[in-house]
Order: sequence, then C-alpha cells, then structure tokens
Amino acid sequence: MINKLKQYQDDFDLLISKVSSLKELAELRSKFLGKKGCVSLMLIEMRSLSDDQKPQAGKHINEFKKNIATLIQEKTQVLEKTSDQTSVRTEGFDTTLRGRGNSPGSIHPISQIMDEVISIFFSLGFRVEEGPEIESDFYNFEALNIPKDHPARDMQDTFYIGEEVLRTHTSPVQIHVMENQKPPLRIIAPGKVFRCDSDISHTPMFHQIEGLMVDENLSFGDLKGVMNSFLYEVFGKQTKTRFRPSFFPFTCPSAEVDIECVMCSGQGCRVCSKTGWLEILGCGMVDPAVFKSVDYDPERWLGFAFGLGIERIAMLKYTINDIRLFFENDLRFLKQF
Repeated sequence: MINKLKQYQDDFDLLISKVSSLKELAELRSKFLGKKGCVSLMLIEMRSLSDDQKPQAGKHINEFKKNIATLIQEKTQVLEKTSDQTSVRTEGFDTTLRGRGNSPGSIHPISQIMDEVISIFFSLGFRVEEGPEIESDFYNFEALNIPKDHPARDMQDTFYIGEEVLRTHTSPVQIHVMENQKPPLRIIAPGKVFRCDSDISHTPMFHQIEGLMVDENLSFGDLKGVMNSFLYEVFGKQTKTRFRPSFFPFTCPSAEVDIECVMCSGQGCRVCSKTGWLEILGCGMVDPAVFKSVDYDPERWLGFAFGLGIERIAMLKYTINDIRLFFENDLRFLKQF
C-alpha cells in the first residue's frame, strides 16, 4: 500500500504541475479527494488489511490526504491571483481599487435661490402666502385690471383648462389675500407659473415671487427702498440699479428695474445688448382699480407690488446662459451647486 501511495503522490505532483485553470484544479481535486477518488479507494482497500497493519496504513493515507489538500489550496491561491490579473488586463477593471461610494445630494439651484429670496423678504417684514395653480379668469386677469383684449389672454400665451387657466403669475394670490384680510399687508407669493413660451431664456413652467405691501402713506420711494435692499442682498451692495418707466395693467405708475450687467460690469456685451444693464424685475404702485375689486378704499390705502422670476435671478447670479439647464436633471450641471 505504501508503494501505491508513493505512486499516487508522483502522479499527483505531475498532474498539478500541468494545471492552468481553476476548472482543471477542481477536476484534479475530485480525482484524488472525491467520493470515488484515490483516497476513498485506499480507505476501502485498508479494510482488507490485518489489524496490525491498519494503524500504519491509516497514518500514511491521512498524511497523503493532508499533503494533497495543502498543495491544492496553494495552487488555488496562485490561480485566483493570476485570474484577477488577467481580468484587469482584459477588462480594464482593478478589483483592488476602493469603491466610489455614494455622492451626497444637494439642493437644486432654483430651490436655493427661492429659499434665499424668501429669507431676504422675511427679514424685511414680509410673510409668505400661497394660492392655487389653477385659477379662474377673474383672479388671473379681471381682478388685476387686465382688459378683455389684452394679449396675455390669448391662447398662444396662456394655458386654458376649460373655463379656467394655469396661472400666468402669482399675482392672483394677492387678490385672494386682500379679499380675506384687512390692511395693512406685507406679503410675498412664491410658486410655479405657466406660459406658452419655450427657448433658451423661457420655459413653459417657471417660478415667480410676487410681493404686495398695503398701508397708509406709502410712496414710490418706499418701493425703491425695498427693491434696492433686496437686490443689494442678492447681488452685493456694490450693485448699481436703475428704475425705468414701464406699464403693467395692475400698477400705476409702473417701473422695470435693471441692474448693472453682471457679465461685463456695465461695459456693454452681447448679453446686455451693449447697454450695460439687465432687466431683473417689474414693480409699481397698485392701481386703484385693483383695490376697488377687493373693497379696499383707494382714498385711504396705498400699496406697491413687484414680481420677479427665480430662474432669471439664478441665471444672472450664476452666469448661466440657458434656462433649460435647470430642468434637464444633468448631474454634471447640478453638482456645481
């Protein structure tokens, strides 16, 4: 039996030296250590030995089995290492590299600007009011002194849902508030608005914040003070502003507010059409006709209103030239904020 074990050992040493894959090694393991392998056959043969021979034979068989198992384990480690290196070369994947892990999320830039604007007006004494995104013609147009023939009422500018509309501004919130609350008032109305428009500077859905202040003895000077305080907080105290006469159906007098171009510092560029200025928001003193529609006495109460686009402020603050980037959910863009 000892001679047979020696022959098995020589055969094993020769065979394992030729093994080049884990599959071949598994077949070799089965041949020597499997249920029908050489070791099992030797144990069966040992039954025919005398009682004096069995202990010595069992000892040699166990040593042979342990030696084979050790050699197979060593060969397994060598083949696994070689397999990993081959995988790296052929697949370009290094299994020893650390994982990428999970990237932390961040607040969307539009939400960041929205929160910043609300915080600034909150510090100026304004409170937030909200309203429905689907409005009647009365709240979206008529109560705001927008005439029946105004272009904003056209189908190509407004999304109609039967007799109602997706609100084109958040000004209807002001009407809802004035119908249910008595002056003095100091509110802002943030939210989504909808218009039939789409290009690099317009989207069908965007965000606005419109504000309203109603009190006795208000003047356009108060309006300018609030607007300048807000713009200085957003763009810095060095920001230059100007108020240009304009027209809005629900304010009189009305103005558009410009800031010095953030791209060229007022020198004139393509973005500001060589003027050195960029329009940032619209504002004005509340038209008495609006007060009459909500039963406010225009002889006693005065007010001013303003409206600004959150996307526009974000584009100017972060020097972004295409509004659509905010809504494409491209992580390469969003991770910058």
